Amino acid sequence: MALITLDQVSLAYGSIPLLNQATLNIDSGERLCIVGRNGTGKSSLLKLLTGENVPDSGIIRIPQSTRIGYLQQTLPERLDVTVRTMVYNSDPELVELINSWNLLIEQDPGSAEVDRLHHEIDVRGGWSLDTSVNQVLSRLGLDGEVMVKDLSGGWRRRVLLAQALLRDPDVLLLDEPTNHLDIEAILWMEQFFSSYRGTVVFISHDRRFIDALATRIIELDRGQLTSFNGNYHDYLQLKAKLLEEEERQNQLFDKKLSQEEVWIRQGIKARRTRNEGRVRALKALREQRKQRIERQGKASLQISAADKSGKMVFEVEQLSFAYAENKVVENFSTLVERGDKIAFIGPNGVGKSTLIKLLLGELVPNTGQVKQGTKLEIAYFDQTQEHLDPERTVLDTVAEGNDQIVVNGVSKHIYSYLQDFLFSPDRARSPIKALSGGERNRVLLARLFTRPANLLILDEPTNDLDMETLELLEELLIDFPGTLLLVSHDREFVDAVATQTWVFEQQGKISEWVGGYSDWYRARAGRKPAEAGDASQKNLQKSDVRKKAGPVKNRKLSYKLKVEYDELPNKIEQLEQRLTILQEEISQSDFYTRPQDAVQSTLAAMEETEQQLEAAMERWVELEDMQN
Repeated sequence: MALITLDQVSLAYGSIPLLNQATLNIDSGERLCIVGRNGTGKSSLLKLLTGENVPDSGIIRIPQSTRIGYLQQTLPERLDVTVRTMVYNSDPELVELINSWNLLIEQDPGSAEVDRLHHEIDVRGGWSLDTSVNQVLSRLGLDGEVMVKDLSGGWRRRVLLAQALLRDPDVLLLDEPTNHLDIEAILWMEQFFSSYRGTVVFISHDRRFIDALATRIIELDRGQLTSFNGNYHDYLQLKAKLLEEEERQNQLFDKKLSQEEVWIRQGIKARRTRNEGRVRALKALREQRKQRIERQGKASLQISAADKSGKMVFEVEQLSFAYAENKVVENFSTLVERGDKIAFIGPNGVGKSTLIKLLLGELVPNTGQVKQGTKLEIAYFDQTQEHLDPERTVLDTVAEGNDQIVVNGVSKHIYSYLQDFLFSPDRARSPIKALSGGERNRVLLARLFTRPANLLILDEPTNDLDMETLELLEELLIDFPGTLLLVSHDREFVDAVATQTWVFEQQGKISEWVGGYSDWYRARAGRKPAEAGDASQKNLQKSDVRKKAGPVKNRKLSYKLKVEYDELPNKIEQLEQRLTILQEEISQSDFYTRPQDAVQSTLAAMEETEQQLEAAMERWVELEDMQN
């Protein structure tokens, strides 16, 4: 029997349908990820499951014995209470019952109310509350005596998780659990939920996180819930096929409707003899077409590019900075050149934003210096500083009273520009306070990209963005001809965009690596980064930088490595030929009509070949660098 069943459930806010006769079964042991664009109603769906929201119609079946835990999206404030107190008070009704019983047992121990309270506490498992708190704190590695106000965002998220786990729920609901967490905290969360024995239903836009955890994807699109077995990459393949079939069916439908419209407009003779059943069928077709909710168009992002900067963007020499005894940067030297795309990786609070301020001259270093290049036009995205007036409309926030926006020398009407960021004219006139978190981020990006820039500084731009917008932003930044400094904890995003990675380590040390997060992660176990300021690191060819897996080493190849180096070109050529054959096979029009096992086998073979080719190319570049 399903733990939770949604049967023909509908929910709307005003004229916006979030769910339209949607159905869903959630079974024991599943890890379901709910995906969909910002504002489609994913969080509202979770609140239906908790009982906070009530459907307009339909039935939600949850057995009375099913316990539900909920990890909300918003982090708790830095409260002046201990972790133990906050977790203990996570069920205020139960705590109130216990407090009432304790008070009454002193005043009137023989009363019937004492017995009633005792029974209710017993039913709710309240007598073991202290033991349960100790167990969950131990399980999550939390110190119960630490004040919540002294915890970082990642540890406060663990406190919320402890609250959700306290009653040992059968179903755990997670609303954007990785939002605003650093990579270390995200990896911990992946490991924890991978071994969690209960059912997990979570909302996330972190593609790497979804791939690691999800056993099924539930897409919320135009009021419907569609189930896709497998992880995120499986979902992408199945979704593409589904959209192709939907487009084909729509074309057939529209063709039939067009034919019927021609028939109904025939002359008098045809009208006298027409089939009334056919007329009624045409009316039904018209209504069906009217009810079809078209899939929302894709975002179309553009950056207003400025003229080229000088070749040198920043030259950093022996830079050091500290807050009291806390070293943020220690003896760091590097060279940033035009076109570099550098990702900053490190725990929250380690000093990534501080280094940006040092580079921009907003902070003065304790020692060392930063030289800025010429002709810099800077656009800076910082969620903590980019304040939005909740009462202003999207239109006023972006356009500042203007009807036209100029992007790359081309004038666009403000409504047209905002539609590129998925804001319809009605939505563009909405106040900021009515927007979801992802929509607010799109407003910030829309405003930022109106400013001509050749140096983009993006401090956590991916929080709350849906996956389609994330992928479009990736493409935009990859093609951006200027320089990019990026702070992000989204591993997939960093891998797609970054050509270099600066890793913030202990005591202000910053190591430089070529490539994205995965390149650093694979290489860090057996390789050492180049010393800051090393000439060989500075002189890397920028055009090849994305293909390399780690810092450059200059040493002669051994005989064994020389043989490997000589054999790699042939291996690469063979893999490329095999990949071409597989791609041609997959591109055949009848490919997806073949047996499912054959389709999956071919897709898996292509993915494996792509990975082997990428590894071989990275190895060839690595060996070539070693012998130079």
